Amino acid sequence: MSTPHKETTFSRQLDMALWKKLLDYVRPYKKECLLLALFMILCAGADALYPQFNRIVIDRFVEQGTFRGLGGVALAYAVVVSLQALAVWAFIRTAGRIEMGLSYDIRKKAFRRLQELSYDYYDTTPVGWIMARMTSDVTRLGEIISWGMVDVAWAVTIMAVMLVFMAVLNIKLTLLALCVVPLLGLISYYFQRRILKSYRDVRKTNSRITGAFNEGITGAKTTKTLVLEEKNLGEFRLLTGTMYRSSVRAAVVSSLFLPVVMTLGSIGTALALYYGGARVLEGALTYGTLFMFISYTVQFFDPVMALAGIFAEMQNAQAAAERVLGLIDTEPSLKDTPDVAAVYGDNFTPRKENWAPVRGAIEFRDVSFRYKEGEHVLQGFNLSVRAGESVALVGETGSGKSTIVNLACRFYEPTSGSVLIDGTDYRKRSLLWLHSHLGYVLQTPHLFSGTIADNIRYGRLDASDDEIRQAARLVNAHDFIMGFEKGYETQVGEGGGRLSTGQKQLVSFARAILADPAVFVLDEATSSVDTETEALIQKAITTVLKGRTSFIIAHRLSTIRNADRILVIRKGVITESGTHEELLLQKGYYYRLYTNQFMEEGEEALLD
Repeated sequence: MSTPHKETTFSRQLDMALWKKLLDYVRPYKKECLLLALFMILCAGADALYPQFNRIVIDRFVEQGTFRGLGGVALAYAVVVSLQALAVWAFIRTAGRIEMGLSYDIRKKAFRRLQELSYDYYDTTPVGWIMARMTSDVTRLGEIISWGMVDVAWAVTIMAVMLVFMAVLNIKLTLLALCVVPLLGLISYYFQRRILKSYRDVRKTNSRITGAFNEGITGAKTTKTLVLEEKNLGEFRLLTGTMYRSSVRAAVVSSLFLPVVMTLGSIGTALALYYGGARVLEGALTYGTLFMFISYTVQFFDPVMALAGIFAEMQNAQAAAERVLGLIDTEPSLKDTPDVAAVYGDNFTPRKENWAPVRGAIEFRDVSFRYKEGEHVLQGFNLSVRAGESVALVGETGSGKSTIVNLACRFYEPTSGSVLIDGTDYRKRSLLWLHSHLGYVLQTPHLFSGTIADNIRYGRLDASDDEIRQAARLVNAHDFIMGFEKGYETQVGEGGGRLSTGQKQLVSFARAILADPAVFVLDEATSSVDTETEALIQKAITTVLKGRTSFIIAHRLSTIRNADRILVIRKGVITESGTHEELLLQKGYYYRLYTNQFMEEGEEALLD
């Protein structure tokens, strides 16, 4: 159930370069941040005034035993409280806007990068890991950055104001109260290392749990048929147990940090109280002034303790940031060179006016290819396909059929050698240029949530309703679509779950043909459909592939009998080439394969 995935391990403690990148996301909210700072200053100023009110009340009214003038002080106190309440409302509202904006911007940039990443990224990265980054990690990051900014601004402002008031009152008392700060710094450094390590473990395990959720849901039918419920539950329990232990470890370390800070702050306050109390007895300091100083000392260490909590949260934020920014900073393994992008544009800003038309002639020149950390699938491979030619690929699993098609479509690029489209190395053209002229029908078609018409229209977004219906007719899908009560407006459900496999295949076929591609690929398109749907697809193939360069990978050889050329691929090498009739006359691998399959189909027909 769990998907093995090697994730980057980060070892640095406080990565300033990472935080600098995060601040780049805050820059668009400069105005809101300035307002936030202003509201924090107002709040800090109000907090600084309260001890002054206490000193005035104690020295002027309590010790003097009079209430004369107390009303004016009470009114001033009420005004300060009201202003602070307004400032608190304003900074909460502003911080909320920053939080939502940051989450939106980060998700948007991460999703854009996901659109740019190459196929090999999705081959090696489980969906659950990506979902964890896009959901919980981004949410956590937005919360901590925005509200962390509030807490940091408040803490720093309060500490600065309190420090100024304390120093003005009595510099000796101030130095005595702050003597514990160096020790506090050393303890903070020790704890931040432990906290960051714990939070990294938590975020990694969270991704594995999300991946397990994804596999458990998408593989529910397989789980039921193989009776794997107990095994999956055991694996999931193991993952959640790991998450529990990592979370508890992180919480324990964080919980120890705050009491230590509180204890040191109390020691500093106690020292100031001891020294200040002696000065009061000597008559060198009034009781109200000492009370005010102790209030400032307590208020100074309150934000220090808050900063300690923020610091622990920042470790969590850094663990999430490393993962999210790691995704955003991932470079596609396939991308256009700057020179090509300057002429032809990119995926989001294409310059179609500079695109050359695609006729569909494809040539492999001494192409070698291997997947990462794998053996060579192709070595010195050569193949020339004429524009408009239909080429079928036959061979055992792992022989290199899909690799040849993936290279032709530029889903991957050759390790060495070159692939030419219409006589030009396709690396001198943009990726979008080729993919925009490509039609691809997979063995397991994927439909998006929405209507049948919506899914066909994905082939060409500006297509009219009449063009959508014409594409459906071409692939013999119109009749079954009209059999639904709502016709083309029928909802297909998530992943097309409301349609049969054959119906999904025909809809995906119509979607591909609507784009009017110059190059067409059918990758085992008939292997998962019933005999009736296969007949419809075969009939459609003879119609829609005429005049288009096409690659057909098929297990059922009846699908490829009319191909212009059939290639037998064995271990990355073309061992036989010719038409259906020519290959049968050679009586080689293709002959044996076709004969065996013909006999099996005949036996099945007799049994039926």
